[in-house]
Amino acid sequence: MVIRLMKYVRYLSLICLVGISNLIIGQNQNLYTSEIFVKNNDTLQYRMLLPKDFSESKQYPLVLFFHGAGERGNDNVTQLVHGSSLFSNEKNRDSFPAIIVFPQCPKEDYWSNVKRDYSKKGLEKFKYKRIGKPTKSMKLVLGLMDDLTNKPYVKKNQVYVGGLSMGGMGTFEILKRRPNMFAAAFPICGGGNPKSVAKYANKVALWIFHGGKDDEVHPYFSLVMVTALQEKGADVKLTYIENANHNSWDSAFDEPNLLPWLFSNIKK
Repeated sequence: MVIRLMKYVRYLSLICLVGISNLIIGQNQNLYTSEIFVKNNDTLQYRMLLPKDFSESKQYPLVLFFHGAGERGNDNVTQLVHGSSLFSNEKNRDSFPAIIVFPQCPKEDYWSNVKRDYSKKGLEKFKYKRIGKPTKSMKLVLGLMDDLTNKPYVKKNQVYVGGLSMGGMGTFEILKRRPNMFAAAFPICGGGNPKSVAKYANKVALWIFHGGKDDEVHPYFSLVMVTALQEKGADVKLTYIENANHNSWDSAFDEPNLLPWLFSNIKK
């Protein structure tokens, strides 16, 4: 009886979670416009949120956000599950008017150039490459960002990037490929190659988040990046959520100082 009850509770919890996710997506679909970027016959789908009363005669900060592996697909919707509400929140839109971009990675691809072995656990699961070509999806995002940051209505000294899990890895990846583009970054439960930080350590402010009990992406991957950045004299902060598992993004999005910190960074 107890086992059946526990299974029933888990089932109800899953149903509630799916329902909440669908509600969030539904609400944000109305705010984030559906866009497509095409380069060399390859297509990147993305969602974009513009500031209220947007005008091309004004200038705005731009935020790029990378979703996690679970939100990959080709519907140009699912990537809005995590993080989109942070930026579409009425108060935040009023306080921090900005252009927000949520690209979507296809199921068969990945944001960062990392070797993955899901049969292993802990530190053996991911091997981050220091050199090598960007993935197809990252290459398209690079093209999109090169295009967007050349628009007259984008503040080139206030371009930011963040992401969770696979997107946290994508955040570190794009920093090494465009070290002069971003003023600040917030990778959540991600990782990267610590030997790459020299390219951007003295150019980008970082706030890194990770859960101490993360059994999907080991917290070591963030900790080793923090250490490498500190050794290079970087402006880096770490929020280590001791009792959090992989969903440390919940704590990151609940952090009241995240957006004030992010938008306070201006590239010189």
